[in-house]
Amino acid sequence: MTELTRENGPNRAALTLAALGIVFGDIGTSPLYAVKLIFHTEHGLPLTQANILGGISAIFWALMILVTIKYVLLILRADNDGEGGIMALTALALAATRGRSRRMRWLIATAGLCGVALFFGDAVITPAISVLSAIEGLEVGLAVLHPFVLPITVCVLVALFFLQRFGTATVGTLFGPITALWFLVLMLAGIHGTVSNPLILHALNPVHALIFVTSHGVGSFAILGAVLLVFTGAEALYADMGHFGRGPIKLAWGGLVFPALTLNYLGQGALLLSDPGAADNPFYRMFPGWALYPMVALATAATVIASQACISGVFSLAKQAIQLGYLPRMAVRHTSSAQPGQIYMPGINWLLLVLVVAAVIGFGSSSNLAAAYGVAVSGAMLMDTVIASFVYRFRWHYPFALCVAGALFFCCIDLAFFSSSLMKVSHGGWFPLALAAIALLLMVTWRDGKALLNKWLGQEEAGLETFLESLFREPPQRVPGTAVFMTSTQESVPHALLHNLKHNKIVHERVLFLTVTILDHPRVSIHNRYHLNALGNGCYRLLLVYGFMEHPDIGQALRDLEAHQGLPIDPEQTSFFLSRETVVASKQVASGMAHWRERLFSAMARNASSAVEYFRIPANRVIELGTKIEI
Repeated sequence: MTELTRENGPNRAALTLAALGIVFGDIGTSPLYAVKLIFHTEHGLPLTQANILGGISAIFWALMILVTIKYVLLILRADNDGEGGIMALTALALAATRGRSRRMRWLIATAGLCGVALFFGDAVITPAISVLSAIEGLEVGLAVLHPFVLPITVCVLVALFFLQRFGTATVGTLFGPITALWFLVLMLAGIHGTVSNPLILHALNPVHALIFVTSHGVGSFAILGAVLLVFTGAEALYADMGHFGRGPIKLAWGGLVFPALTLNYLGQGALLLSDPGAADNPFYRMFPGWALYPMVALATAATVIASQACISGVFSLAKQAIQLGYLPRMAVRHTSSAQPGQIYMPGINWLLLVLVVAAVIGFGSSSNLAAAYGVAVSGAMLMDTVIASFVYRFRWHYPFALCVAGALFFCCIDLAFFSSSLMKVSHGGWFPLALAAIALLLMVTWRDGKALLNKWLGQEEAGLETFLESLFREPPQRVPGTAVFMTSTQESVPHALLHNLKHNKIVHERVLFLTVTILDHPRVSIHNRYHLNALGNGCYRLLLVYGFMEHPDIGQALRDLEAHQGLPIDPEQTSFFLSRETVVASKQVASGMAHWRERLFSAMARNASSAVEYFRIPANRVIELGTKIEI
């Protein structure tokens, strides 16, 4: 994902154009399948004038209320030092409620984790349904091409995931212009359809939407489950705020995206009013025969861009979860030296590919995938509403009654959509829910396991200053160079130091006890990065502080230590001593976690990536000393 920063002066136009590709790729491809699925035969809706006007009206007002009002006008205000997204919002709410009841903070943290887990489930469905719906345009022109739809879709997806390792710096420059062209085509097609049958403009009246979603009994819930497909990707407006700024996102939405989507949905509705037989694929039926295959190509490009933005979002969110202690360390590779936000996580990438291809083959069509799509989207949006209400109340101190009324209003709408999507759990909705449940289990298990591990280490480790005082009463042999010992807490004695003294019986002439701390702020200024204390006898305690959007680089931090703290460190004369804990499940009946969760945590710890790679420590200067721990 492109790491663009702020919208100052002439940068504003460039940021707005870039935001079109990264931020609005997902929601911009919804016209490919949303109207088709609302009027799908399984809903049993006759294509009467009232139903068509009601369906298009429901689409328009869903975009107006849930995207324009909820996200663009309200939630977009809740920036965490300029950053957005479910984890940034959670950190903001937790900071605002610090010192308040533990139950309230537990609710916020749980809602945040549920939102992250649902996003991971959504991230599997988005590339599958987007690319598949674009390729399905081939069979609109020639039915004989139907057998080739799935193979072509799988090939496009495999190529997309394979290219992740090279980063998006090059192709990223094309995202904005291609997506801008996509929205302009949507707008022109919509204008042509609307002019051909202006009766569709009556759909802008909200009365038609209310009648549509309430006049079909239990079937109304099923209809809502299809309507929610029009605002999939709405959370991207908030999640990508740190990359583009609030202004360009608002400008892009109000200036092009919202008008283009509205007009295109109106145009599809106008087509259905004139030709109900076009309901099998009203999007592609809007275009003349000569334009069909160019539109398939453009739609494929747009859906690849939407999928790319989603994949990059997963990388970013997984990295934040690692930084905040909810996932084990994983390999993170930076694909751009100029833009630190562009990262590639091999393990996440290949896991996503397997799941996405499995979804495409398993469900077989965009219509079947739609049943699986809505659960994760509506659930994540509900979590945003809950957490944002705490920010409005406790950070900005809005009146209690106003906060409750606003939360209830949007929660009722979110719950209505979420409830409607639950009706299709047996038809595929179970898939993202299962993925989200697995992701949530892994995050909670890692968090709880780390807490138990730190508790064990705290019991076993002596106080650092007391230990050093006793050590230098009869000092061991000192050897030239600098030894860096990493510790989880500043007050503890590293196990690696104890093992080094036990086996080698030496201490370097300079010893640095290094602790890395990740705050619940996105970034930390360089002036607040370093905290150095002299402990005497050539020993120092160094605390490096990072934000959850940053990636620790210990090698670079030590090279810059002299400039910021006046302590020169020669990399060629420095050895890094790391303690690698091997965690095994406890045989005790009650040790803090269920035995099966302890075994899961142990497996996650064994498969975590090396601290050397994650913290960017020079590999040829590292000595690892192991410890076996039973939790």
